[in-house]
Amino acid sequence: MPHSPTSDDELQQKMADLQAELAARGVSVQSKADVWHQRLIHQLLRLVTLGSQSAYLDRYVTTLGNHIYVTPDWAQRSLGDRWVTLCHELVHVDQFARYGFVPMALAYLLLPLPMGLAWCRMRLEREAYAESVRATYELGGLPAAKALREHVVSQFVSGSYGWMWPFPSAMERWFDALIADLERRAL
Repeated sequence: MPHSPTSDDELQQKMADLQAELAARGVSVQSKADVWHQRLIHQLLRLVTLGSQSAYLDRYVTTLGNHIYVTPDWAQRSLGDRWVTLCHELVHVDQFARYGFVPMALAYLLLPLPMGLAWCRMRLEREAYAESVRATYELGGLPAAKALREHVVSQFVSGSYGWMWPFPSAMERWFDALIADLERRAL
């Protein structure tokens, strides 16, 4: 049976439930532009990626421990976009809880390399992006999830995350397997 898209009322309830879960777990959500270390990270990323990652403050939501740092346009984003993004970021909250702050940060940033072959970052982001795809499927069905393919693959192989994985075909196969799994579950 094909998945039917989520209604506005259902989405509002999903967001309320997710916000309640975040609050119960002590997760804070705040604007990254208001936090000094997020502005510093922005400048460092611009430097080490030779300008390829110059949208850190404006386009990327970031999680460190139990703090989710959102972009300045957060309130203007659609409710669906905010919900999908928070679902993605909650995976990172869980990863920090599972691995510990310092091991998670070191693995994410440095292992085995900070750029090019950042296997740990790729695996951590792959887990979170899989949740983004599943959440998008939940909201808009299979066409909406499939439409993410180019964007998601590009996040892994471009300067967006420091060229964390230089194998686009591997990321395309991973994405296609994720979609195939959603299709199987829909039957």
